[in-house]
Amino acid sequence: MARNIAVGIDIGTYQIKVVVAEQFREDDRLHPRILGTGFVESKGLRHGYIVNIGEVSRGLKVALGQAQKTAGIEIKQAYVSVGGIGLSGIISTGAVMISRGDSEISELDTEKALEIARQDIPTALSQNRRIIYEIPVKYRVDGKDVLGNHPIGMKGVKLEVRALFVTCLEHHLKDLIETVEDAGIEVIDIIAAPIAASFVTLSKAQRIAGCVLANIGAETVSIVVFEDNKPVSLEVFPIGSTDITNDIALGLRIPLEEAENVKIGSVTAGTYPKKKLDEIVSARLSDMFELIEAHLKKINKNGLLPAGIIITGGGSSLITLEDFAKASLKLPSKIAHINFPEKEKGKIKDSLFAVALGLCMWGWSETESDPTSIGIRSPGSFVSKLIKTVKKWLRPFLP
Repeated sequence: MARNIAVGIDIGTYQIKVVVAEQFREDDRLHPRILGTGFVESKGLRHGYIVNIGEVSRGLKVALGQAQKTAGIEIKQAYVSVGGIGLSGIISTGAVMISRGDSEISELDTEKALEIARQDIPTALSQNRRIIYEIPVKYRVDGKDVLGNHPIGMKGVKLEVRALFVTCLEHHLKDLIETVEDAGIEVIDIIAAPIAASFVTLSKAQRIAGCVLANIGAETVSIVVFEDNKPVSLEVFPIGSTDITNDIALGLRIPLEEAENVKIGSVTAGTYPKKKLDEIVSARLSDMFELIEAHLKKINKNGLLPAGIIITGGGSSLITLEDFAKASLKLPSKIAHINFPEKEKGKIKDSLFAVALGLCMWGWSETESDPTSIGIRSPGSFVSKLIKTVKKWLRPFLP
């Protein structure tokens, strides 16, 4: 039997991460196993987008070399995350009259409704962008909400759909794929980094109840909001943990390297006034959480997510972050931990490898017998043509 091995590549502003993992069957159950990892400091990126393909490709080759050595296999294909400020989520709605004479809703009707929703996206929001995939959030038949994943087989006169379209700047996507291929790796598929991270950091109960997953990176903060087990909103802000480091360096007049150590609580040669340090950090964190709060208000979810905010990413190591988030958003708050067997979690650092490991789970889902019901649809457009693969239906949220 062929081994079910998947490789995830997460190219971030601060680090490039590679994870090689295997899913195997034991005692009639599927188990994950991490075979190898690789990471290297990023160069040639700004706010999550690539500004120098050569530099990023060289760094990726180093990380791939590390992963190949520890895993003992040659990497030829991989699943790749896309993030940065070029990523965005757009909500749009579409409605159609049922086409069949017996009023039964068919897949053709759902396709038409999604196509109308796609066409209804304002030009200002879609210019120079391509849809990576679409996620039907809610269906309505004759004005009544559909319970379940789809309305196919139901009867009615009018079908409505509310969908989340995840888009990316076209040139950013091209540069990302070119960079990975330049490193000698074939891109199997692409997924938004915040959603990839959710596969391994959120439980099904959290996604059903409603929560926001915030990934605090070096130069960006990305959030994805879940409700009823579906992502209902996605956004990326051009602010990150590096801004905190810069503020500390300016406020305390110290070198950047020392400011970084002060930020994460490492022992440093000097001693600094705690009150001033707290003021510097709090000011920048306020900026971050004000952006998150404003977005939640925009989608009418502020204070209405029972599972609260779950924080991941390199910036989640700040000691006071959890309490600050709770006070700012008036929601339950916790630092994310990877939902993985303890012996496997010991091989990686939770916050750093969440996206890359989530990409592996995305890859494993291709072997599932039910290809399915809720979730992410590839529109078969620009991205699929570039990477020569189209995913029709995918079960995105694994237990």
